[in-house]
Amino acid sequence: MILSLLLSSFLTFVELNCENLFDTSHDVGKEDSEFLPDGKRYWTRTRYWGKLNRIGQEILSCSDHLPDLVALVEVENDSVLHQLTRRSLLRNAGYEYLMTTSPDARGLDVALLYQPASFRPLCYESLEVPVLPEMRPTRDILYVQGQIITGDTLHIYVVHAPSRYGGEKETRPYRMKVAEIISRQVKMHHQERVIVTGDFNDYFDDASLKYLEESSLVNVTKNTVGICGEAKGTYRFQGEWRSLDHFLCSKRVADCVESTYINDNAFLLDDDVRFGGKRPLRSYNGIRFQKGFSDHLPLIVKFKF
Repeated sequence: MILSLLLSSFLTFVELNCENLFDTSHDVGKEDSEFLPDGKRYWTRTRYWGKLNRIGQEILSCSDHLPDLVALVEVENDSVLHQLTRRSLLRNAGYEYLMTTSPDARGLDVALLYQPASFRPLCYESLEVPVLPEMRPTRDILYVQGQIITGDTLHIYVVHAPSRYGGEKETRPYRMKVAEIISRQVKMHHQERVIVTGDFNDYFDDASLKYLEESSLVNVTKNTVGICGEAKGTYRFQGEWRSLDHFLCSKRVADCVESTYINDNAFLLDDDVRFGGKRPLRSYNGIRFQKGFSDHLPLIVKFKF
């Protein structure tokens, strides 16, 4: 019994789409003018620093203990991640991070925060998603290989798949391309302990998620709901809760899942005046700034290895 406890490790993994976590400076060649002090959203330093602290607050509220890993979607650049981990409410949390530098037209990227005491990166790379006809350059997939304290090696993929803008059917091949790249990587390198997470811009019953499940990955968050009983998914569209955010794992990792839940604490929610009930409290309602967090709620998986 004692030996079993010594050889086991609990790991808390959070995924969060930060919804437009831009700084206030223009990145040359990127379409970020909307989020500048003189842009249409008047994205000032005050608003930016407030958003950093709210994202920090959101992450800290996801678990009784500091999350070991945090996959972030919609973060602009290294400056944003440095200020989030070193100067916001997370400054004493000890997080290090890895991120992509993608060709995305707006300049958005994905990142992985990690606690050095519980996760040691061995290598990482950005996997570029080829541009298909009529497709805009999109976010790279972040691949990180690392060890947890049991000595097990995890292969982690952080995804922000192309959006549905222009129509779900018309843009479906773009998201399928992301799923194909991940499936090929996993098979080519014979990876046994795999975690794929992020915003797939697809629901669990859409083609890209089905393809990944057919490629021997298990969607461990398929039926996950809010820990406070309000949210039935991480995202709400026209009054309906569903999840665009997912965790997919190889069977060896799926067998280690202790629990899954959505962080739907009351301070992360807003009244849905049009459809009733609650919805995520986002930073802007239209173009009206409302000191919110994100249009997605955090998705959490707790593992026992």
